[in-house]
Order: sequence, then structure tokens, then C-alpha cells
Amino acid sequence: MRFIDVRSDTVTQPTQEMREAIYKAEVGDDVYDEDPTIKKLEDYAAKVVGKEDALFVPSGTFGNQLSIFTHCERGSEVILDDNCHIVVHEVGAAAVIAGVQLRTVNSNQGVMSPMEIKQKIRSGEDDLHYPSTGLICLENAHSNGKVIPLENMKEIYYIAHEKSIPVHLDGARVFNAATYLKVDPKEITQYCDSVMFCLSKGLCAPVGSMVAGSKEFIEKAKKKRKLMGGGLRQAGFLAAAGLVALEKMSFRLKEDHENARYLGEKLSQIPEIFVNLEDIHINMVFFKINEKIDTQDIEQFFLKKGIKINPSENGEFRFVTNYWVSRKDVDYIVETMKEYLEKKLKK
Repeated sequence: MRFIDVRSDTVTQPTQEMREAIYKAEVGDDVYDEDPTIKKLEDYAAKVVGKEDALFVPSGTFGNQLSIFTHCERGSEVILDDNCHIVVHEVGAAAVIAGVQLRTVNSNQGVMSPMEIKQKIRSGEDDLHYPSTGLICLENAHSNGKVIPLENMKEIYYIAHEKSIPVHLDGARVFNAATYLKVDPKEITQYCDSVMFCLSKGLCAPVGSMVAGSKEFIEKAKKKRKLMGGGLRQAGFLAAAGLVALEKMSFRLKEDHENARYLGEKLSQIPEIFVNLEDIHINMVFFKINEKIDTQDIEQFFLKKGIKINPSENGEFRFVTNYWVSRKDVDYIVETMKEYLEKKLKK
């Protein structure tokens, strides 16, 4: 049975072109620096985001944590958004791996105040009680589905460089952000010293993310990747799919965005559902159902109809469109929601 899966874009399956590329991939031992397909992917990935070099890593969380580990000294401090992925969804890894503490800033849906960041910056040289700020982290597109304005990134980047503090971008969905802003990804990544972006999610590769930065940064990161257990062997099989993701799939994300907008508009026409259409920037639709309706059984109802969804989080649902969710699928999701709510209202 085929399921329509809108839990996340992490659930995407590789395309047929990717499967063929994996089968035909020329590989070698990447720890010995002998995998030609990995080298091709890393060279191409660096160019796409305007950096000197890049490194293949197993996942987005791995890439973010590797970047923090590479940039920071133990006991230093990282300034970042209180609701960003690194804080909320990466298991406190920065404390375990890099030995740093996170100094969070309240944001307006992911948009941080440059002046507040400036006030948060500390130096251990100024006061023996203070840790030193070792890194500032941004996220674009944000995991809340919003795209951060370039002007905001630019202001923060300049403040950081005035203080000689590097900036890392969690760009897991940076191609979604570029699609929304109608700019080349390099227009976004010019405001960071390192960037992580995923080859999976909306790009459909089965495994892997990239970390990009200066040659010096990537050289340091490569050794720390090995320390973290990320030194892979014949990784070219994965890199082959990653190349298709970057060369082909990054240019079709507009379709996912349009389907998300269509889904949001259709859901908003249902009286019991509230959708903030202004918040639909990329392929994510967040919405709430009338709190008087008990939705504890909604997952099972949808699953029986062949649709996989996540439960609400703090009363809010999230549906995510992707390559494998068509416009026809969206219509079926909306009809299923109407059927579910009609049954609940009759009780």
C-alpha cells in the first residue's frame, strides 16, 4: 500500500535517477581520500554555496555539531535563537561533543535582534568570570518554516566580524530559503563562515548533509569528523545520490512550496481549522484545530486512510509537502480532514 506521508520532508525516498546513480557510482575509501564521487560532490557543493571547500557528513545534526566542535574551544559560548533546531532538536549535543554552553536569544519567529546579539557577546579577557563567545549560529530556512530576511543575516554577520566571531548557518533547508527569496543560495551563504545543508529532506537523497567553509576550516573539521565516527569508507554510493539532489532536485522546490500554499488555503476554508497563511514560506503548513475537538485519535484515522501525519505539538499540527506528495494527494488530505472533523462534530 502506498502511503501519503506529510510528517516531514525527511521521509522522502530517492528518485529512480538517484537509484541508478548509486548503482553505477565509482567508489573508493574516503578515509584514505580515495573516493572520486565524494570528491566530486564536495567540490560541487562548495561551489553551489560559494565556499572554498566542503565535507560530506552523515546528517544535518552531525554537520551542525561538527561545525560547533570545529569553531569553538571547550568552555566557550555559542549565541543562537532559543527556538532553533540546534537548541530544540539536537539532544543537547553541543554540551557533550564540543563542551560549550548555549547562550540563547529570544527571536521573532527565528528573526533575532542584532542589537541583542551584540549585547550578549562576552569576552573572558574582559572579566575572569565570563566565558568567551566562540560562535554565533543562524538558521535559514528556520525549522518553524519561516525564511529569515537577508538584511537581518547581514547585520548579524557584520556585528560578529567586528568582534572576530565566526558565524555558522544551519542551512538544512537553505535551498528552500533561496527558492522563497528568489535568490541564488550564495546570496544567503555570503553571510556565514560555515554552512550545513541537507541533501535529504526536500532534495530526496537517502542519506547525508554537507558542511562548507574555508579550506582551513574544512581541514580541521575533517579530523574532528573522524573523531565523531563520521569517517566513512565507500561513501561514493551516497554521494552519487547527493549529486543528483544538488544538480536536479534543488531547482524544483517551488512545486513543493506551491503545494504547501494550496494545502494551507484549502485547510483554512474549513471552519474548525486556523491557518496563518502568511507563515507559509516554504513547504510547511502549521495549523490549529478548534481546541474543543478531541484529536487524540487523528493519527490513526488518517493512517487508516493511507496518510501518515504527526500528532500536534503544543496544540499545533504541521503538514510538510515534498516531491512524493502531488496536488491530487493534497486534495485527498483535505477531504480526509473534512471527513474526520464531520465525524467528530456529529458526536
